[in-house]
Amino acid sequence: MHNNLINKLEKQLNELSKSEKKVGEAILFAPEEAIRLSIASLAKHANVSEPTVNRFCRSVGCSGFPDFKLQLAQSIATGSAFISDIVKPEDDLTTFTQKIFNASSQAIAQASLEIDITQMDKAIEAMHSANRIDFYGLGGSGPVAKDAVHKFFRLGTPVSEQTDILMQRMAAASSSKGDVIVFISNTGRTISVVECAEIAKQAGATIISLTQKDSPLAKFTDIVIHTNAIENTDIFTPMTSRLVHLTILDVLATGVIRKKGKKLQQQLAKIKESLSQTRY
Repeated sequence: MHNNLINKLEKQLNELSKSEKKVGEAILFAPEEAIRLSIASLAKHANVSEPTVNRFCRSVGCSGFPDFKLQLAQSIATGSAFISDIVKPEDDLTTFTQKIFNASSQAIAQASLEIDITQMDKAIEAMHSANRIDFYGLGGSGPVAKDAVHKFFRLGTPVSEQTDILMQRMAAASSSKGDVIVFISNTGRTISVVECAEIAKQAGATIISLTQKDSPLAKFTDIVIHTNAIENTDIFTPMTSRLVHLTILDVLATGVIRKKGKKLQQQLAKIKESLSQTRY
């Protein structure tokens, strides 16, 4: 399943040219329909030229359109999760509710298989010894950065979140050796985020990124915890990457707690006890 065409296309979609990406999105939206289309029909459906479809086929590792259709048929036969979980306009509430829950659980399960433990260990060590930790996120990643602060502020290291573009640039420029900045960006292609990573890198901070492995953001990152959650909000796909990132941050926080040992665990117990009188 990990090597079939649909999973490969999911991971490569954002690396394709603009016109080739249109072909990929049309296929992922309705793969069982795409397999029945001629090259001319697929080109018309994606609003591109026939040569673009041929270039798309070669870009995803196929020798041509016939080979592409054969591999697509084999992918469908394996029961790729992406096919059943795409939300379509005609889906009723019961159907798309189940699809969204399935997509979320499958994204986390897939991430657990692909996670790079070596990079996770490096990130935990860096965060454990950091003078301070900042979490950067824009758009849908902003709430993830806020949640990270909620997790990490209890661990004895100064933490903050930056979700404003200008504040991110100023904070990055103000960082120094011993500081850790965690950039949260599913695509790793947002210009301002990449620029901030470069600024912080030049200032001497250690950069950790939750992003795609070969993204522009990864180039300025010391420790890349790569994820491959594929999303296209134009076709109702839920933002599963946020759940994957939240889970990764849970693992990182747990790793730091374990490294800090019993003294921190006693502090966490005091914090928990302080909340006891706020609840019935």
